Amino acid sequence: MNSTTEKRIALISVHGDPAIEIGKEEAGGQNVYVRQVGEALGQLGWQVDMFTRKISAEQDTIVQHSKNCRTIRFKAGALEFVPRDNLFGYLPEFVENLLKFQKENGVTYPLFHTNYWLSSWVGMQLKKIQRSKQVHTYHSLGAVKYNTIDNIPLIATQRLAVEKEVLETADRIVATSPQEQEHMRSLVSTKGNIDIIPCGTDIRRFGSAEREAARTELGIKPEEKLVLYVGRFDPRKGIETVVRAVRESQFFESQNLKLIIGGGSTPGNSDGDERDRIEGIINELGLTEFVSLPGRLSQDVLPTYYAAADVCVVPSHYEPFGLVAIEAMASGTPVIASDVGGLQFTVVPEQTGLLAPPQDVPAFAEAIDRILSNSEWRDKLGVAGRKRVIEKFSWDGVAHQLAALYTQLLAQPIEQPIEQVVKEPALLS
Repeated sequence: MNSTTEKRIALISVHGDPAIEIGKEEAGGQNVYVRQVGEALGQLGWQVDMFTRKISAEQDTIVQHSKNCRTIRFKAGALEFVPRDNLFGYLPEFVENLLKFQKENGVTYPLFHTNYWLSSWVGMQLKKIQRSKQVHTYHSLGAVKYNTIDNIPLIATQRLAVEKEVLETADRIVATSPQEQEHMRSLVSTKGNIDIIPCGTDIRRFGSAEREAARTELGIKPEEKLVLYVGRFDPRKGIETVVRAVRESQFFESQNLKLIIGGGSTPGNSDGDERDRIEGIINELGLTEFVSLPGRLSQDVLPTYYAAADVCVVPSHYEPFGLVAIEAMASGTPVIASDVGGLQFTVVPEQTGLLAPPQDVPAFAEAIDRILSNSEWRDKLGVAGRKRVIEKFSWDGVAHQLAALYTQLLAQPIEQPIEQVVKEPALLS
């Protein structure tokens, strides 16, 4: 094996396109993770190909991000957006196209890093067919998710089975927090090898904007208290909690309170219903003058919003990591987050922000008031938050840890393939 082959890896993110604009349909933390990991590994000299599903004929098949890093899109089903819960049946075509791509280009990837359960199924087939190594990051666990929602999708049984199988068969699972690792062990399986390597953020981009200049740019008055939410319109993201908490805040009476809900929603997209529901609550509570919904915040303007905010609220019902929290902390902005999952790892209570029980409106309102009422403490929390991110959550550091893991696994011999056909997904009843 020559040096080029040894440093060649593939990242698979079937539904989360690394090349798509963040904030568009199905574009969130996973897209950021895969793209940033890929580019950072490319900077370390790895040849990185990131594979995702093509959703329109207008999309480029190959997007070159840097000398060593590119996104490659495959057809799997119709060239249209398909919600992630409906994608499982298209995975065999995705595998076939990936095998075809390798054959046509004379490459075999010795290691696949798969992301989310759909991609894990793809990785497990490739592991069986060509004995590639598999590293997997869940991004979300079905066993946790289904405890937080009322309407369990039909795919749930299949997802839980796949998530258990990949934990027990992958060469290594990457948990992004100790809390996620604990959930894997308690809810999925006691078998399998797990490493903890956190998500990262761009510490040069977030933290580049100066607070007063950012507020001036966004038209935020000096006396206004700005609460910020960033993320998708999804019931599990808990936007209703922060809206109701703002209404209960003591600062609402002074009419100096402002809430910005930054998140993408395009007519016809699946998050449109939730945006409509949230807007209905805003109107019902008489908050129309105090709440702004600017839509999707591009990566160019997002650092300005974080810098301008007095506090960033992450009210999710569950988060395996919580990328928004570290982006805000990197920007020197304190975070109030739900006391769940990876947010318990990223946010240090009383040091970089506060934690509150999910969906507990009075607790979130009290936390908002505590930080907004003490600007000196707010600044202290912000400084400590940025320091924590620099020390623990930079993409460069994450890439070095992943590179060490890949190198260790690739040093182990690859066995000969035992299968040459892709079997249809065995749908569970």
